[in-house]
Amino acid sequence: MAGETMVTVVGNLTADPELRHTASGLPVASFTIASTPRVFDRERNEFVDGEPLFLRCSLWRQAGENAAQSLTRGTRIIVTGRLRQRTFDDKEGQRRTTMEIDAEDVAVSLTYATAKVTKTYGQGMPSQSGSASTARPVSDSASAPSSASPASADPHPF
Repeated sequence: MAGETMVTVVGNLTADPELRHTASGLPVASFTIASTPRVFDRERNEFVDGEPLFLRCSLWRQAGENAAQSLTRGTRIIVTGRLRQRTFDDKEGQRRTTMEIDAEDVAVSLTYATAKVTKTYGQGMPSQSGSASTARPVSDSASAPSSASPASADPHPF
């Protein structure tokens, strides 16, 4: 939507994502990302950690379920989404304001890790055989048969 503040944050998960479902059954994963800048201290002639930024994130629907199954505490991730400001009264009646991310996309950072990608098909989405499948490994070109025809390719999940 126009006028929304989109952000991208790179950091580490502080805990495993928590998956819950709304009253209508919609899945949502919640997690906190910690992003700590590294700054060069000229007096000590070395890099030191700056002040960490902790942001609570929500990821909805199939993406939330995928995140809850795939991510664990300490994983370095990249989150893109809408920055939201929320104001509420705490238990002591004090007015509080928090900044949160309504995540649109979450990815594992490959800077310090490797990942194996597995395609998922949502409920009711056809797999190659025509029945719904929850997860199927993506084969790379080295292991794919050379005689594969375009008709035998995986259907696009959208």
